[in-house]
Amino acid sequence: MTTKRALVLAGGGVAGIAWENGVLRGIADESPATARALLDSDVLVGTSAGSVVGAQIGSGLSLDDLFARQVQETSAEIDPGVSIDDIIDLFRIAMTEPSTTMPQKLQRVGALALASETVTEPVRRKVIAYRLPSHDWPKRVLRVTAIDVATGERVVFDRDSGVDLVDAVTASCAVPKAWPPVTLRDRRYMDGGIGSSVNLDVAQDCDVAVVLVPAGESTPSPFGTGPVAEIASFGGKAFGVFADDESLRAFGTNPLDPRCRTASAVAGRAQGRREAKSVAAFLDTVNG
Repeated sequence: MTTKRALVLAGGGVAGIAWENGVLRGIADESPATARALLDSDVLVGTSAGSVVGAQIGSGLSLDDLFARQVQETSAEIDPGVSIDDIIDLFRIAMTEPSTTMPQKLQRVGALALASETVTEPVRRKVIAYRLPSHDWPKRVLRVTAIDVATGERVVFDRDSGVDLVDAVTASCAVPKAWPPVTLRDRRYMDGGIGSSVNLDVAQDCDVAVVLVPAGESTPSPFGTGPVAEIASFGGKAFGVFADDESLRAFGTNPLDPRCRTASAVAGRAQGRREAKSVAAFLDTVNG
C-alpha cells in the first residue's frame, strides 16, 4: 500500500516565507535525501506565507535558488505600516463573542478587513507576483487556503479551481488590516491563516504530514486550537517543526516587516540543519 505524504506550510508573514525556505535548505545541507523526500511530497498545503513557499517549491526552482532569493538585498516587498500585535488584537476582539460560530467570528474579521485602509489590490498583487518564480499552477497537487470574507468559510484553491495562481496566493496572504481582501469573480477573500495558521485538515486524505510552523511551539493562538493540537489530532502521522528561540529572535517584533527577511532565512537554514536528523528519523519510521 502506497503511503500518501503531505508537506504542510503554515503562515507567518515575510519572516515565515524566509524561514520555511531556510529550513528546507538547511535540511538539504545535512540530508539531501530527506529534503528531496519533503519536496517530492504528494500534496503541498500552503496557508498565507506557506502558500508562497508551496508555489515556490512547485515551480521547480532549486532550494539553492529559492534561498538566494530570500537573502538578496533587492525585493519588491513593501512595509504594511501596521504591527503584528495590532492585527492579533483585531483577531482577539473578533473572537470575544461567545455565542457566535467560528464562521461568524471570521465574518467580523472580514468586515474589519474591508473597512481598513491599505494599498490597492493591484499594488499588492504585484508584490506576490514578484515572489513567485512561476505564475502557472504546478502539475503536482498544491492546495492554497483562503477565507471568504462574506461567509467566514474557508476555501481551498487548487489548479482545478479556475483561479489564477498569483490571485490564489494573493488571497491567501491578504492579512486583515495590512493588505486588501482580494476580489475573485464576485467574491472577496482574506488570509487563509485566519482561524488556523496551519489548516492541517486540508491534508486529511494523506497518511503522513510534515508541518513547518514559523512560530514557537508554545505560542498561543488567538483562534483557540493551535498548531500543536492540530498536529496531535491529525488522522495519520504528523511531525511539526516549530521555530526555535534563535529563529524567533531573527523574526524580530514584526514578522510582516520586510527587513526581517534575510535574518529569518539564515536562522531557518541553521535550524534546518539541526532538525534534519529528527525529520529523517520520522520519515524513516513512517516509511517502514
